[in-house]
Amino acid sequence: MVRKRIYFASSIILIGLILLVVRLVQIQLLETESFSSRNINLIERSVEQRTQQLIIDEGRGEFLDRNGTPLTYTEKNVLILFPFLEKMDWPIEKVANIIHIPKEIIQTKIQQANGPFIFGSKEPFSLSEEQMNQINKLEIQGVFSLKRKFPNTEIPAEQLIGITGENEEKFHERYPDKVKGATQKIGITGLQKEFDEWLIAEQEAKLIYHVDARGGPLFGVDVKYLAPANPFYPLNIRTTIDRDIQTKLEEVVDTYNIQKGGALLLDIETSEVLANVSRPNVNNANPFSDHGTTNYMFKPLIPGSVFKTVVTAAAIESGVDEDRTFSCSENIYGDQAERNLGNLDLKGSVAASCNRTFADLSKEMVPENPNILEEYATKLGLIGDIAWTGDVYHYTDFKQFTLEQQRIFRSEEEKKDLNYVAQTGIGQREVRVTPLGVANMMATIARGGKPYQVSTVSAIEYQNGKEMIDFPKKSIEMEKTIAPYTAMKLQEYLREVVVGEQGTATYLQQAAYKIAGKTGTAETGQYITNSNGTEVQLYNKWFAGYFPFDNPKYALVIVNMDVTEYEGGIYPIFKDAANAVYNLNQN
Repeated sequence: MVRKRIYFASSIILIGLILLVVRLVQIQLLETESFSSRNINLIERSVEQRTQQLIIDEGRGEFLDRNGTPLTYTEKNVLILFPFLEKMDWPIEKVANIIHIPKEIIQTKIQQANGPFIFGSKEPFSLSEEQMNQINKLEIQGVFSLKRKFPNTEIPAEQLIGITGENEEKFHERYPDKVKGATQKIGITGLQKEFDEWLIAEQEAKLIYHVDARGGPLFGVDVKYLAPANPFYPLNIRTTIDRDIQTKLEEVVDTYNIQKGGALLLDIETSEVLANVSRPNVNNANPFSDHGTTNYMFKPLIPGSVFKTVVTAAAIESGVDEDRTFSCSENIYGDQAERNLGNLDLKGSVAASCNRTFADLSKEMVPENPNILEEYATKLGLIGDIAWTGDVYHYTDFKQFTLEQQRIFRSEEEKKDLNYVAQTGIGQREVRVTPLGVANMMATIARGGKPYQVSTVSAIEYQNGKEMIDFPKKSIEMEKTIAPYTAMKLQEYLREVVVGEQGTATYLQQAAYKIAGKTGTAETGQYITNSNGTEVQLYNKWFAGYFPFDNPKYALVIVNMDVTEYEGGIYPIFKDAANAVYNLNQN
């Protein structure tokens, strides 16, 4: 009986030892870089416990503007000091003389340090190239001067570029074959997300030294610099953004205190996004609060009368008599309109933005062809697959960005109700299009009717600036585009909006460029209570156009969202934005 108990106890102990050995093998040999379901890198965690280190570069790729200027970071020459210098005899006076700082200040900073640090108070002390070289020639262990990237606190076109965050679970879900991920940043929104696979870090660049339990040097003062072995990485994304134009348009939008909305500028020749301004700004402390990460330039919105451009194109190609007049003193239901415009032909109706004309035309065309408005919205590059799409790397039909669902009608049933059709014809009811699409429509018209895909990135580049992947200009393939004659008439009509006797945007004659375009004031169906206790409706106010009229180069959309009838005037904003582009070109 006693012997059986001994055998049983021995067996339990032996099994326990075997399990312990198996566990040790698992930890020490088999899963050192991906332990447990959370894929914990045990080697990295072990190193972190017995070292002090300073990250020089996180290793994630960055974003550049179209000219190669950094958008997401600023590079500075900095002085890096290690805390063990406090216990060493080193030529502090020489370093102090080079950077023109009293040695007592340097000594105090070292005494206060818990680890290696970048010298400076609220922001890094920036050195010249000459100062950096002089310090490094001293070859003092624990004193380094090098270039370091600092993330910009304010990023141009931030909603377009997007934000990053640390999410180990999401990292391993996206990249199950990669080991690292505990503190790896991944793209959450915008281009950061769409191009994440090219941007993720392979290895950080860092200065590192081993410490004992009290933080002292474990193996003397041997500081190592660890960096990726491949000099071509990380990759950078060259965007189509022009930083100078982007900065100026942001200044204009903020000068006019646009709380919600923004501006988008396209290059007409290529349909590349040159500037993308969206408000409200991103709140860095809480990015997803107050819709700060929402890029309203890519968001489907109610366009109002801007949509009349589509109806006009459809009417011209449907053979509507352009000299036919419409009773523009009446609203879409035949009642007295707010403006007594009299009888206007198609050209005058576009200029004056007569609702009755486009309601009547829609009611005539849609019963004949229920899809005619969608067809012409697509032909003009307003809706549909307008994002740059193609085969890239191992992706088939890779899209540079994704737009939410746009629509003209919510359902087929609505097309059978002429009241719905009339409201759709003036850009109300269920019409939802993006400012990006509206700008692309203006670009399509300006270049004679050829629709292009919109691009936001021109290339993925190696660290040395050589291209890995380029994104060439691409037209939107379709069976039939609008005729050159139609494009010419639309150009004429859109110019009349600015120069015509009854044009709604004659204010824009003051602009430095000759402008053609279309106004839009869309009822949002939302109301607020003003200071008098009265409910007032909110509107989206638009102007979309292109310039210079005689030699079109830029398509610009401005939208001021959720403003009352008598605030948020759009024409001064558009004029100042166009003038900002003009002034940059003159310089």
